[in-house]
Amino acid sequence: MTDSRPPAGTRLHRIGWDTPEGLDEAMIARVVDAFYAAARRDPVIGPVFNRVIPEEHWPAHIATITDFWSSMLLGTGKYGGRPMPKHMAIPELSDAHFMRWLRLFRETVEALCPPEIAALFTERSERIGNSFRMNIAMRRGEDITRMGPLQRETDTAVWKPE
Repeated sequence: MTDSRPPAGTRLHRIGWDTPEGLDEAMIARVVDAFYAAARRDPVIGPVFNRVIPEEHWPAHIATITDFWSSMLLGTGKYGGRPMPKHMAIPELSDAHFMRWLRLFRETVEALCPPEIAALFTERSERIGNSFRMNIAMRRGEDITRMGPLQRETDTAVWKPE
């Protein structure tokens, strides 16, 4: 079996959209750094991240996720990993975790990016989050035929994790 992906570091040709003005590697790195700083302190997803990723592995994890978003949004091809198996290995992942991840990510990009870029990050993150969630549920043997998209978590003052 041959790998049909382009070699890492190869710019991909995207069809259907252009890179928004101002979106670059530096902006992606700022978003990833700020998001994970918030996520690691968050009472819902922080304990999961901090249990799964040892302190000494965080710099490498940040670099990997920065490469992921660089590949997603800039088409750089820097990321060549397989994230699903790592997420499957976290038994406690639930909709509550995905909802919090997406809310924190949305808040981060809205604070750091111009509206057009924040909207692109948000759209992609929601698509990824829903895909991961459905894939995990399916692999756990759950019926996904009636799963709708995740609802957005907005008011954490009244929201309580299950």
